[in-house]
Amino acid sequence: MKLIGIRESALSVDEVFAAVGDDAAGGIALFVGTVRNHDGGADVDTLGYSCHPSAEREMRRIAEKVVAEYPVRALAAVHRVGDLRVGDLAVVVGVSCPHRGDAFEACRKLIDDLKHEVPIWKHQKFSDGTEEWVGAC
Repeated sequence: MKLIGIRESALSVDEVFAAVGDDAAGGIALFVGTVRNHDGGADVDTLGYSCHPSAEREMRRIAEKVVAEYPVRALAAVHRVGDLRVGDLAVVVGVSCPHRGDAFEACRKLIDDLKHEVPIWKHQKFSDGTEEWVGAC
Protein backbone atom coordinates (compact mmCIF):
# COMPACT_ATOMS: atom_id res chain seq x y z
CA MET A 1 0.00 0.00 0.00
CA LYS A 2 1.58 3.22 -1.16
CA LEU A 3 -1.07 5.80 -0.33
CA ILE A 4 -4.18 5.65 1.88
CA GLY A 5 -5.89 8.77 3.09
CA ILE A 6 -8.87 10.94 3.89
CA ARG A 7 -8.41 14.54 2.74
CA GLU A 8 -10.15 17.88 3.03
CA SER A 9 -8.22 19.20 0.04
CA ALA A 10 -8.68 18.46 -3.66
CA LEU A 11 -7.67 14.99 -4.85
CA SER A 12 -5.21 14.25 -7.64
CA VAL A 13 -5.48 11.44 -10.18
CA ASP A 14 -1.81 12.04 -11.02
CA GLU A 15 -0.79 11.46 -7.40
CA VAL A 16 -2.62 8.12 -7.25
CA PHE A 17 -1.30 7.06 -10.67
CA ALA A 18 2.27 7.86 -9.59
CA ALA A 19 1.78 5.98 -6.31
CA VAL A 20 0.77 2.74 -8.03
CA GLY A 21 3.47 2.82 -10.70
CA ASP A 22 5.66 -0.28 -10.64
CA ASP A 23 8.08 -1.66 -13.23
CA ALA A 24 6.74 -5.20 -12.67
CA ALA A 25 3.13 -4.15 -13.31
CA GLY A 26 1.64 -4.84 -16.71
CA GLY A 27 -1.69 -3.29 -15.72
CA ILE A 28 -2.77 -0.27 -13.74
CA ALA A 29 -6.46 0.27 -13.05
CA LEU A 30 -7.80 3.54 -11.67
CA PHE A 31 -11.27 4.51 -10.54
CA VAL A 32 -12.24 8.14 -10.12
CA GLY A 33 -15.52 8.98 -8.40
CA THR A 34 -16.88 12.45 -9.11
CA VAL A 35 -19.76 14.51 -7.75
CA ARG A 36 -22.62 14.35 -10.23
CA ASN A 37 -25.38 16.91 -10.70
CA HIS A 38 -28.25 14.54 -9.92
CA ASP A 39 -29.23 11.57 -7.79
CA GLY A 40 -32.39 9.52 -7.97
CA GLY A 41 -33.94 11.93 -10.46
CA ALA A 42 -33.35 15.02 -8.30
CA ASP A 43 -30.93 17.84 -9.13
CA VAL A 44 -28.05 18.05 -6.64
CA ASP A 45 -26.99 21.58 -5.62
CA THR A 46 -24.37 20.80 -2.99
CA LEU A 47 -22.82 17.76 -1.43
CA GLY A 48 -20.67 17.19 1.62
CA TYR A 49 -18.82 14.17 2.95
CA SER A 50 -18.02 13.48 6.58
CA CYS A 51 -16.43 10.46 8.20
CA HIS A 52 -15.96 8.61 11.44
CA PRO A 53 -12.48 8.87 13.02
CA SER A 54 -11.94 5.18 12.14
CA ALA A 55 -12.44 5.73 8.40
CA GLU A 56 -8.78 5.77 7.40
CA ARG A 57 -8.07 2.70 9.53
CA GLU A 58 -10.96 0.91 7.80
CA MET A 59 -9.59 1.93 4.40
CA ARG A 60 -6.27 0.33 5.36
CA ARG A 61 -8.00 -2.85 6.49
CA ILE A 62 -9.85 -3.16 3.19
CA ALA A 63 -6.69 -2.41 1.22
CA GLU A 64 -4.85 -5.14 3.11
CA LYS A 65 -7.60 -7.62 2.18
CA VAL A 66 -7.30 -6.69 -1.51
CA VAL A 67 -3.50 -7.02 -1.39
CA ALA A 68 -3.89 -10.48 0.19
CA GLU A 69 -6.43 -11.62 -2.42
CA TYR A 70 -4.81 -10.34 -5.64
CA PRO A 71 -1.22 -10.14 -6.96
CA VAL A 72 -1.05 -6.42 -6.21
CA ARG A 73 2.24 -4.63 -6.87
CA ALA A 74 0.97 -1.28 -5.50
CA LEU A 75 -2.32 0.14 -4.22
CA ALA A 76 -3.56 3.64 -3.41
CA ALA A 77 -6.87 5.07 -2.20
CA VAL A 78 -7.84 8.61 -1.19
CA HIS A 79 -11.27 9.98 -0.29
CA ARG A 80 -12.33 13.57 0.10
CA VAL A 81 -14.35 14.98 2.99
CA GLY A 82 -15.91 18.40 3.36
CA ASP A 83 -18.03 20.42 0.95
CA LEU A 84 -17.67 19.51 -2.73
CA ARG A 85 -19.09 20.91 -5.95
CA VAL A 86 -20.44 19.14 -9.00
CA GLY A 87 -17.48 17.77 -10.94
CA ASP A 88 -15.13 17.59 -7.95
CA LEU A 89 -13.26 14.34 -7.31
CA ALA A 90 -14.72 12.49 -4.33
CA VAL A 91 -12.58 9.34 -4.39
CA VAL A 92 -9.61 8.07 -6.38
CA VAL A 93 -8.30 4.51 -6.11
CA GLY A 94 -5.64 2.71 -8.08
CA VAL A 95 -4.13 -0.74 -8.24
CA SER A 96 -1.23 -2.14 -10.23
CA CYS A 97 -0.77 -5.85 -10.91
CA PRO A 98 1.36 -7.95 -13.27
CA HIS A 99 -1.66 -8.43 -15.59
CA ARG A 100 -4.60 -6.19 -16.54
CA GLY A 101 -7.34 -8.64 -15.53
CA ASP A 102 -6.12 -8.79 -11.96
CA ALA A 103 -5.70 -5.00 -11.89
CA PHE A 104 -9.32 -4.49 -13.01
CA GLU A 105 -10.67 -7.02 -10.51
CA ALA A 106 -8.60 -5.73 -7.61
CA CYS A 107 -9.56 -2.12 -8.34
CA ARG A 108 -13.24 -3.00 -8.48
CA LYS A 109 -13.00 -4.96 -5.22
CA LEU A 110 -11.20 -2.04 -3.59
CA ILE A 111 -13.75 0.64 -4.55
CA ASP A 112 -16.77 -1.59 -3.91
CA ASP A 113 -15.58 -2.56 -0.43
CA LEU A 114 -14.59 1.02 0.41
CA LYS A 115 -18.05 2.20 -0.62
CA HIS A 116 -19.84 -0.41 1.48
CA GLU A 117 -17.62 -0.69 4.55
CA VAL A 118 -15.84 2.59 5.29
CA PRO A 119 -17.80 4.94 7.57
CA ILE A 120 -18.01 7.91 5.22
CA TRP A 121 -21.36 9.67 4.89
CA LYS A 122 -22.70 11.80 2.07
CA HIS A 123 -25.04 14.74 2.70
CA GLN A 124 -26.80 15.92 -0.45
CA LYS A 125 -28.88 19.07 -0.83
CA PHE A 126 -31.26 19.15 -3.76
CA SER A 127 -32.59 22.00 -5.90
CA ASP A 128 -36.12 21.48 -4.57
CA GLY A 129 -34.94 22.28 -1.02
CA THR A 130 -34.87 18.70 0.25
CA GLU A 131 -31.77 16.98 1.53
CA GLU A 132 -30.60 13.44 2.15
CA TRP A 133 -27.89 11.59 4.10
CA VAL A 134 -26.51 8.48 2.43
CA GLY A 135 -25.09 5.79 4.73
CA ALA A 136 -21.74 4.92 3.20
CA CYS A 137 -20.24 6.04 -0.06
